[in-house]
Amino acid sequence: MALHFSSGCLFSLSQRRSGQKIRAVTSKSSVIEDDKVKLGGSDLKVTKLGIGAWSWGDTSYWNNFEWDDKKLKGAKTAFDASIDCGITFIDTAEVYGSRFSFGAINSETLLGRFIKERKEKDPELEVAVATKFAALPWRLGRQSVLAALKDSLARLELSSVDLYQLHWPGIWGNEGYIDGLGDAVEQGLVKAVGVSNYSEKRLRSAYEQLKKRGIPLASNQVNYSLIYRLPEQNGVKAACDELGVTLIAYSPIAQGALTGKYTPENPPTGPRRQIYTPEFLTKLQPLINRIKEIGESYSKTPTQVVLNWLIAQDNVVPIPGAKNAEQAKEFAGALGWRLTQQEIGQLRSLASDLKPVTGFPVEKL
Repeated sequence: MALHFSSGCLFSLSQRRSGQKIRAVTSKSSVIEDDKVKLGGSDLKVTKLGIGAWSWGDTSYWNNFEWDDKKLKGAKTAFDASIDCGITFIDTAEVYGSRFSFGAINSETLLGRFIKERKEKDPELEVAVATKFAALPWRLGRQSVLAALKDSLARLELSSVDLYQLHWPGIWGNEGYIDGLGDAVEQGLVKAVGVSNYSEKRLRSAYEQLKKRGIPLASNQVNYSLIYRLPEQNGVKAACDELGVTLIAYSPIAQGALTGKYTPENPPTGPRRQIYTPEFLTKLQPLINRIKEIGESYSKTPTQVVLNWLIAQDNVVPIPGAKNAEQAKEFAGALGWRLTQQEIGQLRSLASDLKPVTGFPVEKL
């Protein structure tokens, strides 16, 4: 594997074990072309790990219902650190940070601003931007997809995006939405198209509908982590592998629950506290302890271990959310190495003892 090492992409973590201070340091490279993967049957190549921008500008689920200059600076440094580390695949959506979702500023607007500012210093920079269409009940037909896409492009200040996805299945009108994705490709507004939160049945239907126009379905973005393996159980992962559709994993570190940061005495704040309760975190500890043990043997953090576990499932591109530079640098340390099959199996076995956490209702549509 060819690697370019960058001093700007160092991450260290100090832990105490048996009274000794352990310093786990990852020196992560800029990810070059050889380390990219194609999304499904499309020609679009992205880094093996991306960054999710759900929290950027959001005040309804993340950021303790507040958005200020400090959080804005954090998002900006998260973007810059990702680029410094070679992670150039960034996922956003029209609803992230939007007024519709009671946000402070649209995530697309922030991402567009960050790209523009970075390009002033580095005109040759190429960022693979992914965004999503919200299948709201009053949006009907293929034209609604094109109209929403053009609004997203205006916020991003781009003439096209690399990946355009349907954020969730519509209550009705899904065939029209799929037609809209195809139109977007043919009009040169996007390089590739995908879906998100699609069941196996809906995935296969979308794949076949696009196939008739000679357009590949590049991806299905779903909730997938070591402790949320519904895609393996409901046929989505197997269907993606069969059809050659890349599975993009959102919430790959279980919204922070798998990082070891939270304990029964220190659960997450906000809405996440209803999912990752003190009771659940108590039952999670044996798995967290094993993750930490494995990480120490590689000089890796728990976050890097669980992201590597997902990448090892093959045909999976995780997109953890980064709120600051430290997190972005840490994520990059999940690349360039691989857990053994025995370790992968051990973690799966321990995780299987846990009752699954609650997912998002849109997965059931």
